[in-house]
Amino acid sequence: MKLAIGVAAVTLGLGLSFVSPVMAVETEKEPILANGQSLDELRKHTPGISTDELKSELIKNPTTILLDVRTLEEVKLSGGIIRATRSLSIPRGWLEFRIGEAVADKNAPIVVYDDDNQRSLLAVLTLKRLGYVNVRNYTDGFPAWKKAGLAIEQPDLALNSFLYALPEKVADGVWSAIGQTAPSTYENSGHNNNLSFVVTGDGVVVFNGGGSWLLAKSLHDEIKKVTDQPVKYLVLENGQGHAALGASYWQDLGVPVIAHEDAAMEIEERGDAIVTSAKRRLRDKFYGTILVHPDETFSEKKIIELGTTRIELQTLGPAHSPGDIMLWMPEKKLVISGDMAFHQRMLPVFEDTDTAGWIETWEAFEGLGAKIVIPGHGSPTNMAEVTKYTRDYLVFMRDKIKDIIDNDGGLNDAYKIDQTAYEHLDTYEFLSLRNAARIFQAMEFE
Repeated sequence: MKLAIGVAAVTLGLGLSFVSPVMAVETEKEPILANGQSLDELRKHTPGISTDELKSELIKNPTTILLDVRTLEEVKLSGGIIRATRSLSIPRGWLEFRIGEAVADKNAPIVVYDDDNQRSLLAVLTLKRLGYVNVRNYTDGFPAWKKAGLAIEQPDLALNSFLYALPEKVADGVWSAIGQTAPSTYENSGHNNNLSFVVTGDGVVVFNGGGSWLLAKSLHDEIKKVTDQPVKYLVLENGQGHAALGASYWQDLGVPVIAHEDAAMEIEERGDAIVTSAKRRLRDKFYGTILVHPDETFSEKKIIELGTTRIELQTLGPAHSPGDIMLWMPEKKLVISGDMAFHQRMLPVFEDTDTAGWIETWEAFEGLGAKIVIPGHGSPTNMAEVTKYTRDYLVFMRDKIKDIIDNDGGLNDAYKIDQTAYEHLDTYEFLSLRNAARIFQAMEFE
């Protein structure tokens, strides 16, 4: 074993690169890209997978994480990314900073790719140095996959907007711009939740301000393509950044901002931390964003009547976070649930999440009799689907942890709970162990 000190060329953007020193331990199992060593030599020692092998792998093992290390500009120009159940896009230059949040399990199977089998090689080497043990390089690259006519998707569905996806019509007068079911990132411009609006005969009600001024403006631009009616109210589903940070755009237009009194308190107490976190992620895309406070708050229910449309803003009890509310339209049997309901991404348990209360509140939520559910994250669906991945998941986890506590088990036992029935959900690898820990710690004191 010896120390190898050399240089590595790291590609950033479209053909731009810089050279940085590399110091690492050289072993027979993990060769180092040292001064004078070519990528061809590194390729010989890097575990690889071909197009046919990757196609089979994604069928046999859908939990494999497919990691695209190209820039967002390259992804747009090339036409998208490889479609997979668990897909990540992290530019090579940001890999060291973001992979830990995106993939917590160092044993998770990961396949890395780019366009020309260069940065992917360096990314595999980086991941191994960071402790990831099951990493391979897709040797043919994205162009070969696309040429073979295999499934691809566009990770940014609204290429000329800061929105991740343009609003879609869910029901007569109800639209929603569906955010990416992933953490907030620079690449998705912070649009990782659903931004919805209701068009009535006497104005528009917007549900969620978005995570920045630019997102709020982008949504407004799309609203104006749907209707000439003015926006009359902005409603915040809770006090989180992706709900509240775009509110200043609407206040500047004279639109009153409505929130639950607990959400207003959350914004008051945690506002500085919310801004700092979002600014770090979004950088220049945080342009124009300032934290503002709601103009109006309520404690249980607020009724909005515009023309012949009745909208009920309700809080049904403790659930995901302080001040969670939903927008209920009884005539349409449609609910914009906010973070009360999840189905395509794993629900997150925060320090102030009341999982026992959430289960009890669910009874009142089901009692609405909704036929259409627009959740806080993911596409519109129905009550059976969100019940399966929200209420049933919470019951499952609490039952397992109760057994552990009753048998004098500890936190390590909670980490071992088999949650694989939910591993197909986005953010599973990031949230499953964290959820187990937080539910266990809360139940110890119940």
